[in-house]
Amino acid sequence: MAKYIKFVQSPHCGATATFAGTTRDTFEGKTVIELRYEAYVPMAIRCLKSICSAARSAWKIDSAAVAHRLGPVPVGDASVFVAVSAVHREDALDACKYVIDEIKASVPIWKKEVYEGGEIWKENSEFLERRKGGCCGVKVKVGDCGAAAAATAEGCDRARIGE
Repeated sequence: MAKYIKFVQSPHCGATATFAGTTRDTFEGKTVIELRYEAYVPMAIRCLKSICSAARSAWKIDSAAVAHRLGPVPVGDASVFVAVSAVHREDALDACKYVIDEIKASVPIWKKEVYEGGEIWKENSEFLERRKGGCCGVKVKVGDCGAAAAATAEGCDRARIGE
């Protein structure tokens, strides 16, 4: 996480907002052993870049970095990390929240929760909400994640999917 924070920091920015999504030890009364993630990596990278590009259009951010792990993620470890820098905190905080919400709603990354005594593939609530007809009045709309135009250099300054 420190390398992504360092990557987005700049002397002219007064704010760096971050989000780390970690594996918790229980869910709905069940003991969680680990989470396992799979992804369609080429499309996931395009989606991340599209999300960051949309954030750049809506907020005055300087730099953004996103990383999402694949494979097993034990309790206490981070599976996703977002870092956004901006001159002012409001832009950095709002853009960071937007980026993580959009990742959970639209990026083709799948999560399996492994419990003591079983496992289940999970859909994010943001994805389900979006599928029902729209999410929580976001400030901007992300374009088609599969579009080749989404992979422009105007997206994330650094986007990584992997272990």
